Amino acid sequence: MCGIVGFLGAPQEREDARRWLSERRDRMQHRGPDDEGLWVNEDGSAGLGHRRLSILDLSPEGHQPMASADGRYEMVFNGEIYNFLDLKGELEQKGHSFRGGSDTEVMLAAFCEWGVTVSVKRFRGMFAFALWDRHTACLILGRDHYGKKPLYYGVVGDRWVFASELKALHQPGLEIDRQALAEYFRFAYVPAPRSIYREFKKLPPASLVELRPDLSQGAVESFWSLREVASGGSGRVLGNPLEATETVLRESVRRRMISDVPLGAFLSGGVDSTLIVCLMQQLSSQPVQTFCIGFAEESHDESPFAREVSRHLGTQHLEHRLSAAEAMSVVPLLPQLYDEPFADSSQIPTYLVSKLARTQVTVALSGDGGDEVFGGYNRYLWAPKLWRALRLVPLPLRKLVAVLLNRFSAASTAGWLGKVRYPHEKLAKVLEALRVSSSADLYASLVSQWKESPVLGAAPQWAAATAGRDFLFDMMVADATSYLPDDILVKVDRASMGVSLECRAPFLDPDVAEVAWSLPADAKIQGTTGKWILRRLIEKYLPAQLMARPKTGFSLPLGEWLRGPLRGYAEDLLQAGPMRSQGYLNVDKVQACWTEHLSGHRDRSAQLWCVLMFQAWLQEWDG
Repeated sequence: MCGIVGFLGAPQEREDARRWLSERRDRMQHRGPDDEGLWVNEDGSAGLGHRRLSILDLSPEGHQPMASADGRYEMVFNGEIYNFLDLKGELEQKGHSFRGGSDTEVMLAAFCEWGVTVSVKRFRGMFAFALWDRHTACLILGRDHYGKKPLYYGVVGDRWVFASELKALHQPGLEIDRQALAEYFRFAYVPAPRSIYREFKKLPPASLVELRPDLSQGAVESFWSLREVASGGSGRVLGNPLEATETVLRESVRRRMISDVPLGAFLSGGVDSTLIVCLMQQLSSQPVQTFCIGFAEESHDESPFAREVSRHLGTQHLEHRLSAAEAMSVVPLLPQLYDEPFADSSQIPTYLVSKLARTQVTVALSGDGGDEVFGGYNRYLWAPKLWRALRLVPLPLRKLVAVLLNRFSAASTAGWLGKVRYPHEKLAKVLEALRVSSSADLYASLVSQWKESPVLGAAPQWAAATAGRDFLFDMMVADATSYLPDDILVKVDRASMGVSLECRAPFLDPDVAEVAWSLPADAKIQGTTGKWILRRLIEKYLPAQLMARPKTGFSLPLGEWLRGPLRGYAEDLLQAGPMRSQGYLNVDKVQACWTEHLSGHRDRSAQLWCVLMFQAWLQEWDG
């Protein structure tokens, strides 16, 4: 796990190139505190920089940048290739020899033997790499199947530049992309391929691109498609689905337990992390080290369940109960950790559980991806039923009902909804559902934060339309191809790498995807129960009652905190004068949202967190 940076373009003095690389590389020291490296070609037209977090082959033989044995390629690489030993055996049979035990050396040999596109299809891991080809004088960038590892690239001046994080590329004069900003306020993250700056893009997951010294580029090439896997496999009979799922997940976990440094796992007590730890403990001869963050607020606290799981499995468990003060102490760090606006508030506990794990281990396995792959989100349970019901009522009649409901007074609304918390919030969601004209609009509504963008000078944005084949299928594919790589994986990568911890996700393996999307729908969702097949697997290791509870999620009591201990922080960032002078946001909309939240009638914390994280980011990077 590392940080990479580099350039390609007009020739320059090699010492100038080395200084630029060194300074930009070391902005990402947190991604690789164990080693550092630089390479610049003869005329200074191409250069690569690397920060290393040593996981496999701790010797100098794993040092990067690394050249291929035949001298054709020079490469920097961030991530892990879990099946590198299998590939190494194949390559040795073909005559390749290896001086060390790193996966980087195996990747280079694979590129020489099979070519880049064929090789990346065979890799099982998480990776972002830059490969300099001496034969073509071009730079090839690549990113893993799910987009676990980040990679930004773009043209600045007379050269291409790229890096694992935007902070390595930041310089005065970059222009904020207002369309990207509008998408951020829609989703609470900036979806690929945009970045917050016009000058840079994100390389999409499962993609390769060739950058050329004349500042042109080849087409972005996709080497794997989750949508194609899902479309080709959905509902296909596998024989015994339970056995097939267990076999592929156990192998994925086994691959991710290969490490030359201490290894453990996050254990929240939920289905996904619990199953991963069950399989880890089955594969380990020693107690697995597990880590959990607890909350003082019982409604947000899963730590008692994690404790009980640990007791049954016999793991070596470390738990930390999080105070509001400790959680809020992380807030000022967020603009540096997430050097692009990012507003998933579970970024805070994710950072703190990573920090806890790093006191004992260098690698941690997580349950990320289980919801998207095996049907875990609550919207998968009720949204298709809601849409089937809505379709029975003509849209004009639904819109008329919405208008009538909207005329209810606050008192009438509260009485109609009884003791429901935030009745105005619930009513607003009902009204929005009544007005949708398609399942795509309903999904867009469910995943959106600001429905009416507060961004000035940006065209209206809406979520990408789902494919229309089947609403549940469409939601799961959309989440797996956007929300997962651009929210969940960004959150975990920056939080874990912020404390120099490598985080591995066994659910995010192409082989797991092949099996998961071959399962019939009722293996994932039965009635009001999601991730049905994962729950059945857990019952082989734990009492069923341990998992018999609703999904909680890794969230904070943010709404209450914004009215209480975080109110001063929020008011400082929401001052109307500075916001107006910046010229990015409709200040009246923002102020109305803040006032409404403070009144207690509606919980507008998700929308406000988007504003606060943008304003904090703006202060940090463009203030």
